[in-house]
Amino acid sequence: MNLKTAKWNGASIATRLMLLAGIWWGLSGGALASWWIGLPAVLLATAASVALLPLMPVVWHELLRFIPFFLVRSLMGGVDVAWRAFHPGLPIAPALVDYQLQLPPGLPRVFMANSVSLLPGTLSAALDQSLLKVHLLDGRKDFLAELKALEQRVARLFGVSLKISA
Repeated sequence: MNLKTAKWNGASIATRLMLLAGIWWGLSGGALASWWIGLPAVLLATAASVALLPLMPVVWHELLRFIPFFLVRSLMGGVDVAWRAFHPGLPIAPALVDYQLQLPPGLPRVFMANSVSLLPGTLSAALDQSLLKVHLLDGRKDFLAELKALEQRVARLFGVSLKISA
């Protein structure tokens, strides 16, 4: 490991530590007294995440753009599901489709699979190599454009290029 890699790993670990500390702070309502258990929990969670997921840089300005996208899409997804559940005609046409990922292996694909569930009417069912199985509430909608747009956002977030399909 050279100095540049060590610096990048330290920044990635610090990022995870701050993210997990922020999650703890949010879950505890900002209570200072909770940190006697929160600090060890955050440190253990950070160590586990480093052991289980390879370190990968994140493009910060893209992360700042992804957060509002995530929040809006999560709200839209919840409203969409509630609308369908309470609609007298229950307008659904469930489908299970395969989506060929163009992202490189590792964290970008896992992040993509987890993020698919925030899109209205979609849920990741399985990730096998570069094939993502997606459950759709309504297979008649243009889900492909949504998945491609999300994949491009994830690629920008991790600073990676998408493979060109043959």
